[in-house]
Amino acid sequence: MNYIKFHQHPVKVLVCFIWVFLNQPFLFGQSTDSLRYPEESHLRNIRQLTFGGDNAEAYWSYDGKSLVFQRTAVKDGIPCDQIFIGKVPTSPDEKFEYRLISTGQGRTTCAFFTKDNKHIIYASTHLASKECPPVPDRAQYGNKYIWPLYRGYDIFMADLTGKIVKQLTNSAYYDAEATLSPDGKKMIYTST
Repeated sequence: MNYIKFHQHPVKVLVCFIWVFLNQPFLFGQSTDSLRYPEESHLRNIRQLTFGGDNAEAYWSYDGKSLVFQRTAVKDGIPCDQIFIGKVPTSPDEKFEYRLISTGQGRTTCAFFTKDNKHIIYASTHLASKECPPVPDRAQYGNKYIWPLYRGYDIFMADLTGKIVKQLTNSAYYDAEATLSPDGKKMIYTST
């Protein structure tokens, strides 16, 4: 696998819920368009999959059957972002069930499936510290969303049970936000 580094400041958008926008009505039968804005003409069959906590950065598996995403839910004992995986429901009655796939230590971000759907890559601070890194005081920045560039982030590859099979970066810098090329042969990521 070849690695390409981009040296830039990342811009992130916090997503409070994971929404699935599907144009395949056969997956969910009847439309549940109560979540769709009336002026929206491009999306239909919208279904909310997660409830509670902060759920963000959801990405599809290459076969379209699963999602990987990051989740923080203090009430559920998840004090900072961890990576979860779940099978996408195929009927309206089926619940979206997901499970932890990262180590449960440190903070994680930006998970992505490999082309074979047998592994994911994600960034984690768990080697730098098992604890969650401190959160910036947003009040100092006009209460705007802030994405801190923790130096402890490195990128890992894990199998679908969560076992880390390979450490892909090892630096004293922020290495995160990895994405794979469509053929799965190249990885691009942010490094500071």
